[in-house]
Amino acid sequence: MYKVMIIDDEKSLRNLLKLTVDWGRLGLEVCGEASSGIEAINIIDEIKPDIVFVDIKMPFMDGIEFSRIAIKQYPRLKIVVLTAMNEFEYARQCVGIGVCEYLTKPIVRTEVTDVLQRIVKELSLQSPEENKNTASEKTAVPYGSMNNICSFIKENYKNSEINLTYVANKFGFNPSYLSRRFKEDIGMSFIDYVTKCRMEKALDYLRMKTAMYITAREVGIPDPNYFSKCFKKYTGKSYTEKMKEEA
Repeated sequence: MYKVMIIDDEKSLRNLLKLTVDWGRLGLEVCGEASSGIEAINIIDEIKPDIVFVDIKMPFMDGIEFSRIAIKQYPRLKIVVLTAMNEFEYARQCVGIGVCEYLTKPIVRTEVTDVLQRIVKELSLQSPEENKNTASEKTAVPYGSMNNICSFIKENYKNSEINLTYVANKFGFNPSYLSRRFKEDIGMSFIDYVTKCRMEKALDYLRMKTAMYITAREVGIPDPNYFSKCFKKYTGKSYTEKMKEEA
């Protein structure tokens, strides 16, 4: 089974795409979805998709920017850009990034299926080693230490591109190895640690009565909806509820 991720700020389109395709018949499974490029970059290391559908136009990080970052970190990732007909010239900016397919909206079942059949054929022709993305278990010679990595995260939490693969590449680690070692040494997952750093800083901004959208931007999650989701998961309360509590 190859893993699929769907990224679109419209939940209705994500649901429609999930219902449009007989995923199992194609040897595919939808393993994750995100409502923005920012959210997708933060969770892509956990999902490890082989194929990504991404809307060309989304707030805070559009499909082009997401594709640029994702393909840099996962060179063998197959990205399908979803674009309206009047956005096609805009979508051509993806040329040279490595996007493999384009689909115009409204999506058509036969077109989606044809695209997926082509991609599955490409994936099946790759060797087992090639089918593993950059998060594969290859031998890596790391340098630095977990303390250095933690310091790097604390100093660079404002960078919305930071995720496991970004930091692994920075420090010469294999991403899977780093993920395992990080949890063993620090006692929490990599993404939980990054979120903790961001949310602790967000609480400082909250105590200064900073508006949520400004706080979100300052802590590296410029998508307010995703920031709100992270904040509530970390504190158990919404940003507004927490601000009232701190008053």
